[in-house]
Amino acid sequence: MITVEGLTKRYARHVAVKNISFEVGKGQIVGFLGKNGAGKTTTMRVLTCFLPPTSGKANVAGFDVVEQSLEVRKRIGYLPETPPLYPEMEVADYLVFVAKLKGIPSPEIRRRVDEVCDRTAIASVKNTIIGKLSKGYRQRVGIAQAIIHNPPVLILDEPTSGLDPEQQREARQLIASLSGDHTIILSTHILSEVEQSCSSVIIINNGEIVAVDSVENLHHRGRANEMVSIEVSGASPAAVRQRLEQVPGVARVISRDSREGVAAFEVEALENAFLRPHLARAVVEAGWDLNELKMVGESLEEIFLELTKSERKEGELAVAQ
Repeated sequence: MITVEGLTKRYARHVAVKNISFEVGKGQIVGFLGKNGAGKTTTMRVLTCFLPPTSGKANVAGFDVVEQSLEVRKRIGYLPETPPLYPEMEVADYLVFVAKLKGIPSPEIRRRVDEVCDRTAIASVKNTIIGKLSKGYRQRVGIAQAIIHNPPVLILDEPTSGLDPEQQREARQLIASLSGDHTIILSTHILSEVEQSCSSVIIINNGEIVAVDSVENLHHRGRANEMVSIEVSGASPAAVRQRLEQVPGVARVISRDSREGVAAFEVEALENAFLRPHLARAVVEAGWDLNELKMVGESLEEIFLELTKSERKEGELAVAQ
């Protein structure tokens, strides 16, 4: 649905985006991460036809952003960090105005306004002046204007910025409900939001792509071998440790903070060993209770900070596929 090949954008002597390439498939929600000044907003402005690239290509919904920019704009819904709202207008009147700008036929406008108001849960404030709405409702109105023409692609720049935790949760639920019907690129600084909302992640640093991968794969990219967290009750920590060390494929067993009646460990596997079924079988056959068994990986925050260090060695760029 979105294809970027060798995209570069220069401002005089400053190169904001350097030869980046990535793809986003139909119906995906992709998190676009990077520090301030990394090139996120510049990339989004190129994809939404606000800026022309210096070189390279970008294709959205089958159309080139330079040669067919009008067709691209028809197929994109864009929510910038500050929603493009008119505070003196009522919500419904504003959405009617946007619908006319988007070229929706007049007989269909009221129906579309009602549909997006229901979908974004703003029907109760349709007749309210936008300037009197809370920040959360203004963000919802911003999303409503982005989807009113039912575009196949949505580009959302910091859609939960400035919202309180409850409003953030509601916004995440709304964005998740739009997946499938829309392909979404979501730029955010809130890493927990990416984990909860996105199927994959693009990380950009100093204008270059440093990672493209699923959220799950990113969590485990820093582990050379499988690491498993396990909690067992019904036996002493010493007995559990001894039994785990006997499981084929175990490299080492590391004690964690155990609480009364529960033995907790992290178990590292030998190279190419897949431990979880063998660990579970060992615990069950010993007659103990298996309370927890899960993979352990680096947090998304640790990965993000590692990949966006300002000083990286030549050739350290790693794009995971």
